[in-house]
Order: sequence, then C-alpha cells, then structure tokens
Amino acid sequence: MNMQVTPGVQPPPPPVSLEDMRLPIVMMRDILIKTMFRKNIDMVSDLAQAICLPRAVTQELVDQARGQKLLEATGTLNANNGGEMGYQLTDAGKARALDALAQSEYFGAMPVPLEVYREQVKRQSIRNIQITRDQLTSAMGHLILPKELLDHLGPAVGAGRSILMYGPPGNGKSSISNGIRDAMGDKIYVPRAIEYSGQVITVYDPIVHSKAEEEADDPNSLRRRRTFDARYVKCERPTVITGGELSLNMLDLVYNPTARTYQAPLQLKSTGGIFIVDDLGRQAEPPQALVNRWIVPLEESKDILALQSGEKFEVPFDTLVIFSTNFHPNEIFDNAALRRIFFKIKIDGPNQEDFLKIFAMVARKRKMPLEESALVHLLKKKYPTIENVYANYQPIFLIDQMISICEFEGIPYQMTPDLIDRAWANMFVKQEKIVH
Repeated sequence: MNMQVTPGVQPPPPPVSLEDMRLPIVMMRDILIKTMFRKNIDMVSDLAQAICLPRAVTQELVDQARGQKLLEATGTLNANNGGEMGYQLTDAGKARALDALAQSEYFGAMPVPLEVYREQVKRQSIRNIQITRDQLTSAMGHLILPKELLDHLGPAVGAGRSILMYGPPGNGKSSISNGIRDAMGDKIYVPRAIEYSGQVITVYDPIVHSKAEEEADDPNSLRRRRTFDARYVKCERPTVITGGELSLNMLDLVYNPTARTYQAPLQLKSTGGIFIVDDLGRQAEPPQALVNRWIVPLEESKDILALQSGEKFEVPFDTLVIFSTNFHPNEIFDNAALRRIFFKIKIDGPNQEDFLKIFAMVARKRKMPLEESALVHLLKKKYPTIENVYANYQPIFLIDQMISICEFEGIPYQMTPDLIDRAWANMFVKQEKIVH
C-alpha cells in the first residue's frame, strides 16, 4: 500500500500594516514601549524581532509613538546596523511604560487576535489530517497488536474525534496513545499569545510544544522559502498527557495576578493535537464530571472560558481527545456521556501466540537467551494459576526480574524454571491477612 502524502499546513501570513493587525492601537503601542523599556532596545530592527512583527509594521508603530511624543530619535545612526536610526523613550514615554506595566507586565511578542487565530486553527485542523494504515502501523511498529485493533483505531484517529480506550491494566493503552501521536508527522503553527477583549493569553509553552527545526535558507536559491507570521512558532502537533492529577480547574484559564496576564489551559494548548486523559477513574473528580466538562467542546468544536471579570467567551476546540481507563465504561459513565464519545475501543490482553511474540522480542532486546523448559514451565504451571490471562506488561516485568536476579547472583543471563518462579513471585502479591 502506498503511503498517502498529507499536504502541508498553510502557514499564517505575516501582517502587512497596522490595520492588518486587528488589535487595539493603544495596546500595540503600549506593548512596543514596554518592550523597549524592559529590554533596553533602541533599534527598529531589534524591536521588530522582539515584538515578532515585520520591520515595516514596527516602523509604523514607532512613528505613531513618536507623534505622541513617547519616543524620540536619538539623532545618531548605528554603523553596525546599516546606518539605522536609533530611538529612545522620552520622559513621557517612560512614565507611560511604567503605567502600562502596572496594568499588565506583558511585553514582547505581539499577541494574535482570537478571531485571527480561529482562521489559522481551521487551516491546520486535526480533522484535516489523513492517517493511512501504513502510517499507523509504522508508528506502532514497536508494539505487537492484533490486526483488528488497527481496523478500529485507524478510522477513529482519521476522524479526529474522541476515543475511549478501555480494558485491563498493563496492555499498552498509554503506548497506543503515544503511537497515535507519532503517526501525525506534520507541523502546525502555535501562537505565542492570543488577545481577547484587551486581555493577553499566553499559549505557546515549551513544555507542551516541540518547536520544529527551522529550514535554512538556500543562498543560491532564486526564491527564498516562504515566511510566516513570526507571532507563531512552528511546532510538531502537540500532545498533552494527564493522569490521576487532572482536576477540573486545570481546564480553566490560569490568571497570574502579578503579571496580570492569563495562561491558556491545557486543552487550548493542545489545539491541533491530542489530549490524553490517562487512567480515567483515578482522578479526584468522578469520571462522569470530567466527561461532562468536555461535552460541549466535543459536540460543538468550541470551548467556553471565563476571564477574572466573569466574562465568558468562546475559543476553538480542535483536539483529538483520548480517554484511557481500566474500568468498564458502563461502570463510570451514563449512556448520555457514552453517546458523546465517538469511538469506544477495547484494548484486551494478548492471546498466547502474541504473548510469546512479545516475550521473544523483549528477550532479544534484553539479550536474555530463551529456554524452552522455562517457557513450558511458565505456560503450563504459572499461567493456569491466573486462568491463563496474559497482559502486555508481563514479558518485560518477568525478564527484567530474571536479569536482576542473575546480576545479583553473579551468573550469566539465563532463563530457568526456578528463575521464572522467583520472578513470578514479584509480579503478584499473595492474598493474605496482615495481623497488626
């Protein structure tokens, strides 16, 4: 099967004028002078880089601030910067910068208006990507999975809708979630900050977003590579993974009272990517409450956030949400919640054949020689005691235990019935009453 090539995401075009920015002029001017004040910048070229705008647009802002007597030309040309004119804040400019910093400490990259960001979200929607069987198989190459599992996973990922993976623990639900992330090979554009109603909300987060390597310009090329709006960072599609620590307030805007700015919640940072809720049922809030919080976003592709003032507003919700749980769905959800989760996929333990494939693969990687008598002992004596229920984590656990024992005893790596028994004893805790 030929791999389908997904067309690249259309980048956000750079603004060409102040009018093109669609931001309040006072806000832009204040960010300009705060940045000059905080970073001690006096050249337009350096300022353009600091506020992530084209030089021509930055010059327009500088000219406006000069007209308001907040900036003045220094009257000296900088020989190191191609004879560029320098600028400095006037006393009125410094006073205005301090006043603006008291209202909000934010300076640097000019934010992208929420409405403009919406347009870019559509251009790079998670629902636009097309994942083929080859891509998914390649990303899951380190896992031994039944063919029918990929039959279910492929359409689910391609739809960019919500997925519930459930089944007994230790069978690779988390690894499969990570494999889905790896199958998405394209890049998207993440805004450093967005603006709504005069408020700045920072979005780009180096912990969540992996910056893509920049392609170098070819000096011999007649056409330079197409540039994009520098207020965005070109990144891999993001993946946010949360587990038992997830709480409902982590899905709200985070307000910093000192800086007087907001930080985007986890699901907004994951826009264009994947949000994995691992170990659903282990959080402080009941699973039903967590899923209820996602109902509107999952159905309407929009989320509702609130500012400190109480004002509510809509943001795009363009995220593949993967819920992963060790509980049966009927134990933790009602029918209304289950109806809203688009795909439900059971991740079962392997059959004996796949278990042996995993065991052999792990042994080869760990340089542990396979021994037939030990394997027969494992399958005929040990597994019947747990009704022959196999799990994907068990080969790694057992082989690593035997390696630890061999290293402790100072003997070469080997597999014997006795070592199998010692490793098995650590995999399960004997049910007994502890007398206090």
